[in-house]
Amino acid sequence: MLAFVKDLPNLCTLIGLFCAVLAIYYAIRGIFPAAMIGMLWAIFFDWADGIIARRMKGRNEENRAFGGQLDSLIDIVSFGICPAIVLLSYGKFNPWFLPGAFVIVATSAIRLSYFNIFGLVDDSTYMGLALDNNVIILALVFLLDGFINRAAFSTILYITLMVLAAFNVAPVRTPKFTGRWFYVLTVYVLGLTVIYGWILWVRFQ
Repeated sequence: MLAFVKDLPNLCTLIGLFCAVLAIYYAIRGIFPAAMIGMLWAIFFDWADGIIARRMKGRNEENRAFGGQLDSLIDIVSFGICPAIVLLSYGKFNPWFLPGAFVIVATSAIRLSYFNIFGLVDDSTYMGLALDNNVIILALVFLLDGFINRAAFSTILYITLMVLAAFNVAPVRTPKFTGRWFYVLTVYVLGLTVIYGWILWVRFQ
């Protein structure tokens, strides 16, 4: 089994998982800027593994099949469980936030199961909103934290994640961002990493 880890795209996928685990760790500790950084880099490596896989020559079918399964399983951690824990932790694990956390994880599982069976509508179109978009939007929304009171922001966070969950399983077509969009994502991830890094530096001075 471990021989599949030597495959570069699979290794990249696992690095993304490590970023997601870090995000979960910092979310539980309540250090949300660090959690956002971890989630952003989980997206980066999730996109990067696909690009690497498509450009590799001589990659065998077993590695491709294994990579597909690995990517899907890690997606539910990075883009399902991780945001759910962010919501729970921000809500100080109040039971009121449990239904929301369940909805996030459940819709993620439903979406990934659907995608694994039916795939894309066409080469550049998803059915429903892809899960990685949830984190892209969440990281942007979280910049409001600290500018409004915690109770108000927890409501905004809850509503935002529920709306995104609804779009994840909605019968709407959304574009698949590929090609040059990876460079846009890279700039986005680097930019928000700098911002959240600065927030952490200020907070812990």
